[in-house]
Amino acid sequence: MAQTYSYRVRDKQGKVITGTLEADSEAVVSQRLREMGYFVIGLEEEKVSLGKKEIHILPPKVKSKDITVFTRQFATMINAGLPLVKCLSILTEQTESPMLSEIVADVQHEVEMGRSLSEALAKHPNVFKELYTSMVKAGEIGGVLDDVLLRIAATLESEDEIRRRIKSALTYPVAMLCISLLLLIVMLIFVVPVFERMFRDMGASLPFLTSLIMKLSHFLTSWKGLVLLAAVIAGVIFLRRWIKTPGGRRKLDAMKLKLPVFGSLFHKMSLSRFSRTLGTLVASGVPILQALEITSSTVGNVLVSEAVDSVRIGVKEGDSIARPLGQSPLFPPMVIQMLAIGEETGALDTMLNKVSDFYDAEVSATVEAMTSLLEPVLIVFLGVIVGGIVVALYLPIFSLITQFTKQG
Repeated sequence: MAQTYSYRVRDKQGKVITGTLEADSEAVVSQRLREMGYFVIGLEEEKVSLGKKEIHILPPKVKSKDITVFTRQFATMINAGLPLVKCLSILTEQTESPMLSEIVADVQHEVEMGRSLSEALAKHPNVFKELYTSMVKAGEIGGVLDDVLLRIAATLESEDEIRRRIKSALTYPVAMLCISLLLLIVMLIFVVPVFERMFRDMGASLPFLTSLIMKLSHFLTSWKGLVLLAAVIAGVIFLRRWIKTPGGRRKLDAMKLKLPVFGSLFHKMSLSRFSRTLGTLVASGVPILQALEITSSTVGNVLVSEAVDSVRIGVKEGDSIARPLGQSPLFPPMVIQMLAIGEETGALDTMLNKVSDFYDAEVSATVEAMTSLLEPVLIVFLGVIVGGIVVALYLPIFSLITQFTKQG
């Protein structure tokens, strides 16, 4: 099992450097450091402690923004004529993400050992996806690594921008929904029982709506409510595991495309990702069969992925891209026609990027329209829920006041 070792080394200029490495033994760490040209001063195994920052409930991840910044800076330095190892050394020091810095340092070491950049990046598939490494490999072969890195950065920035717009548009509706549910639970658990005791002491008769609210409060505060909560948690866990199975993922993706309002959004997002990924790979010089294979695995929807796989089989047998793609109902005629024109004119990557730009704009417009619709609906929902509970709680009071007035 790999252990983490902290080290102190001296480089060829005499500068003392400290850091950590993971390896099976001290000997492996010492050998790796010497291969990197360092003189080992001290080496010690780090002890695992619950108080250490290295203990994470969830494994740390490298943000897509950090990868985008790294890629653009890498492209700029390569374009300026800096040697590859020097670029990686500079990026190791100036990358803000500690985890990404360690990964880049490992990539630098692998390159110094004679591996190609794409092979070194492929050792970290959780950070540098197959799309990334395949494009880098094509750039290395074609001698246009800086141009390819700029294309990768542009692709990542475009995806980040789409995600940012969606998150920004949905923040307010999601916050409103959470506040509504939290307020509902607080009122049912803490406020309603107070009124119930008061009504019991006053001997007031409860209208149907008030009685219904009281029963709901009893249910949530009893063992039945705990059973329901446990059932919901168990259902969520089961659903998450089911989604990870091939059959579950396929059914979920099919259901997502058939949703009344959100189905169109998911469909457009899949088409945009397909077009941009394939267009970027083709423009970078990746062979078409490999480009289709990578696109199939990164498109984000099993049904669209299956359609791309059928296209790859057709292309392998000598067919075009547009014809087998036209047999799938998931791809609109506009997309098929533009792909056909791109194949005929030799500008397939340009057409794919235009299709992606179109669907990116469609996604943004759909999200904005959904947000405009959801905001008033959620406000009305919040008003009805809170207002309904308030009215239900005050109906017996109004009834008692009416009785006292008649008696007086």
